[in-house]
Amino acid sequence: MDKSNDNFFERVYEITRQIPEGKVTSYGAIAKALGTARSARMVGWALNASHLKEDIPAHRVVNRKGLLSGKHHFEGTNLMQQLLENEGIEVKNNQIVNFEKYFWQPAIQ
Repeated sequence: MDKSNDNFFERVYEITRQIPEGKVTSYGAIAKALGTARSARMVGWALNASHLKEDIPAHRVVNRKGLLSGKHHFEGTNLMQQLLENEGIEVKNNQIVNFEKYFWQPAIQ
């Protein structure tokens, strides 16, 4: 991985650490906040690479429709959902109920 990816990943982690407990954001919202041409998919790659970083609440990042699209990257079948539900977020059929209520918009960096 080249240096620019390392820096991008760290910037993704910086924003992800800011997501308040009980809130979620989307891959695209993080990409937009970074003001980069890189895609939401790159944000997903960064979060997938954050497994060993316990201070990254990657479970709070979902797709633009509130779907738990990254859930297969968590240990156990329902860990992502359990982590969200522990924070008071209702999940039904792998989707956040009342997504707009829980959505957190990151500030432009």
